[in-house]
Amino acid sequence: MKKQAIGFYFILIIFLIMLAAWVALGLKPSNNYTEAEFLQAVSDNSVTAITITQNKEVPTGSVTVMLDNMAPKTFNVTDVNEIRRIAEENSIAVSVLDVPKDSWFMMYMLPVLLVVVVCVFLFVILNNIQGAGGGNSKMMNFGKNRAQLITNSNVTFKDVAGLKEEKEDLEEIVEFLRDPARFTKVGARIPKGVLLEGHPGTGKTLLAKAIAGEAKVPFFSISGSDFVEMFVGVGASRVRDLFADGKKNAPCIIFIDEIDAVARRRGTGMGGGHDEREQTLNQLLVEMDGFGVNEGIIVMAATNRVDILDPAILRPGRFDRKISVGAPDMGGREEILKVHAKSKPLGEDVDLKHVAQTTAGFTGADLENLLNEAAIVAARADRQYINAEDIKKSFIKVGIGPERRSRIISEKEKKITAYHEAGHAILFHVLPDVGPVYTVSIIPTGAGAAGYTMPLSEKDEMFMTKGKMRQEIMVSLGGRIAESLIFDDITTGASSDIKKATSAARKMVTRYGMSDNIGTVNYENEDEEVFIGRDLAHAKGFSEKKSGEIDEEVQKIIKSCYVEAQKVIEENMAVLHSCAKLLLEKERITKEEFEELFDDHLDK
Repeated sequence: MKKQAIGFYFILIIFLIMLAAWVALGLKPSNNYTEAEFLQAVSDNSVTAITITQNKEVPTGSVTVMLDNMAPKTFNVTDVNEIRRIAEENSIAVSVLDVPKDSWFMMYMLPVLLVVVVCVFLFVILNNIQGAGGGNSKMMNFGKNRAQLITNSNVTFKDVAGLKEEKEDLEEIVEFLRDPARFTKVGARIPKGVLLEGHPGTGKTLLAKAIAGEAKVPFFSISGSDFVEMFVGVGASRVRDLFADGKKNAPCIIFIDEIDAVARRRGTGMGGGHDEREQTLNQLLVEMDGFGVNEGIIVMAATNRVDILDPAILRPGRFDRKISVGAPDMGGREEILKVHAKSKPLGEDVDLKHVAQTTAGFTGADLENLLNEAAIVAARADRQYINAEDIKKSFIKVGIGPERRSRIISEKEKKITAYHEAGHAILFHVLPDVGPVYTVSIIPTGAGAAGYTMPLSEKDEMFMTKGKMRQEIMVSLGGRIAESLIFDDITTGASSDIKKATSAARKMVTRYGMSDNIGTVNYENEDEEVFIGRDLAHAKGFSEKKSGEIDEEVQKIIKSCYVEAQKVIEENMAVLHSCAKLLLEKERITKEEFEELFDDHLDK
């Protein structure tokens, strides 16, 4: 890089010197002497000699006059013959110079040299831009891969919490890279590929970084979107170049993040077999398990859409291992919270185990965001540590959205919202498989809701039961039921609740087979097929008659849940009024305050 800079400045200096010479040679002395002054000097007998320089445009030229005790003067004339006549008449010595010829250097060599210098100058500039990774380097290296080579990652398995089984599977890969002879002597073949699949935020990319830190081998990291360009063939060229670099650095790991950008199912795009993405995928399939030999290269990939990947890339021999990275359990969440709390001062009232219990379903990214939001709350309060109240506020902000206390709401709307949220809260409390209530509020949120009721899930569940799904539908309808009972009217505020209840009821009928009349048959429409690209026009797998029966069954579930939920709220009408009144007073009530309302009415 230093040599390039020295060459650049050397060429620049030479160019400036030649430009200055060109300008200097082309300059002519300035003429501030006039012909009238010359005639006056002749009449005063002060002119001693004259030198005439003729131009090409004869008889024009310039006259240099030698004067007594003065510096020579020069002026231009249109007729040098007239000056010669005046000089001869006054007996002044005259010398006439020949018409000047053009310099061969100025006419031919200097322009050529200037062109050469400019070309070299531009070449050095472009070369420097390319070496610095500027925008033009992308054009010069269009078919080159854009993988980042990581040789000293500071992330190890110690920094990955809550993924015990996933780390155990990947530790075998690390051991194989460190001591391959230990496995090959018993006939074991090194896995060619490892696919990390799971929901967003579960830690797939973090696991890959930990592999880079543990393996101590070259680690190439690239995104799936870096392969695909608008020009056909560029992606395939980059795949070839990437694996060529991998062979030079074997044993090594090639990590492709978001591989679904390049490895979607073939034959589904608008471009047919000549689609750029498909060409790239074909080349990737060949490199991973084709006629070519890529010994010592392990391909790792991450995706949260494994259902849309091409079957050819999922088979053994390409991705031998598929590691599912799921949301952590309670113990895993506590470990993750401890990792993210290392750099954050916590107050004595913060219990990370309790936080882990109340964050069922949170991924690693969600937990990191939760503590980060709590730290922001503490910083805004000018506190040097995070307390339990900060975490509670950030939990509401992350789960529901930021509260908007400045929004102006009429007293009538506040009252409707209070009864609406009280209806949800009562069902959360009474029904056994949902809840308990964590917070009830009539403060508007950033999501556009006039209020919210947040339940507290205290245990991890792997699957849903029919009874729990019906109870969740009842909870969703609780707000509309409370509005109808109290105001003898309904509002649009329950639209999202109705949508949620309808979606759950339809899944019960079409996906989970929880309807006696429809039976245990899957009638779910593949709503996402247009987006994953299997077919642009997909026919339903059942008749119109069956579609009508499904609609009737969904409506039947919604009606029966509505009746049951209304009965529960009517039995707890006193709590409904008390809860709404307390909400109008305080705007937000906690779990303890809400449960106290039930205890008071039981005592009565």
